[in-house]
Amino acid sequence: MSNPSAAGSKWESLNVTRAVILWNVSQRDRMDHSHAHGHDFCNSAEKIRTTIPMKDRGVADLVNDMGRMGFQGGQLGTSLRVWEKMLDDDVTIFLGLAGAMVPAGLGEFIAYLLRERKVDCLVSTGANLFHDLCEGLGIVHYQGSACADDALLNEQKIDRIYDVFVSEVELHKVDVYISDFVKGLDESRRYSSRELMYMLGRGLPETTILGAAHRSGVPIFVPALGDSSIGIGMVMAHREGKKIMVDQIKDVDEITRIVEKSSQTGVIYIGGGVPKNFIQQTEVIAELIGDYSGGHSYAIQYTADAPHWGGLSGCTFEEAVSWGKVKRDASKVQVFSDATITVPIVVQALQASGMRRKSVPVFDWSGDVLELRYEKR
Repeated sequence: MSNPSAAGSKWESLNVTRAVILWNVSQRDRMDHSHAHGHDFCNSAEKIRTTIPMKDRGVADLVNDMGRMGFQGGQLGTSLRVWEKMLDDDVTIFLGLAGAMVPAGLGEFIAYLLRERKVDCLVSTGANLFHDLCEGLGIVHYQGSACADDALLNEQKIDRIYDVFVSEVELHKVDVYISDFVKGLDESRRYSSRELMYMLGRGLPETTILGAAHRSGVPIFVPALGDSSIGIGMVMAHREGKKIMVDQIKDVDEITRIVEKSSQTGVIYIGGGVPKNFIQQTEVIAELIGDYSGGHSYAIQYTADAPHWGGLSGCTFEEAVSWGKVKRDASKVQVFSDATITVPIVVQALQASGMRRKSVPVFDWSGDVLELRYEKR
């Protein structure tokens, strides 16, 4: 029989050790915080006034000036500066896309980022790419109402995404389109989602995400492909005897190799969810089995999710530092606001600024192992 007093002594020792660790961490963080935002700032000769003048200006100047503001306006302006820093460095920029951003109207903004190489790799939900495919095939989303009679919409075969309407009949046509696409694939191969999205984008307009990525050589990964209407179309083909293997572990390996072979990496998240974690976990994998760089050097997020609920979508980049996913000294900012408001403003500001990339990564997938090099623009 165990000695209760010995067991109690053991737990007391562990609790003391834990308390010492937490005290040391809190003291270090307090000193770091004081250095970054406390006494040094108070003693600085530069006092940045938050009030920005009302004057005639373009969107790029406005967003830059907003960087002086408090609250999320200041965060928005800072996000533009961090993005511009990435464009002026040898960095592979990952974009995570979650939420119904394409139905809401952001599709062409995302396509612009890919086409102009403001980002280099996209990780998206399958739903966004399905709706992007719809747009490419001439099926549009309309502004509706969140107060509509949903039973009546169901009778009329109109699907509602908050205040956006789209024809269910037309969506089903795209399900069949995907099923027919799958029927033309090689059953002896194991496809990554990157390979499938590249083929799916062939022939689509450059104003679509899939079409822009195909033309510009930007890889697209869909880690939860089955959780979308693309998966619905694929299972239709599956039921008709077309057994296509989508290798999601191949996805994990391919995107991690991009991180391992990059000089530096930066991440931009629109929303959070699966795309955010799929990109973030590459640094954990690289540390375990690959060439680990210490985490992402740049990080931006536009999200309405809050960190205090404990979910990944709203978790801070400071939390990611504890996992080794983001470098401690990374240039990082999170804008806690509706992405349908913030993203169009920032992307339009990037376009208006006329800033060009210093260099872009070029991916060669022709061999057994990815080859990556940076080319001057």
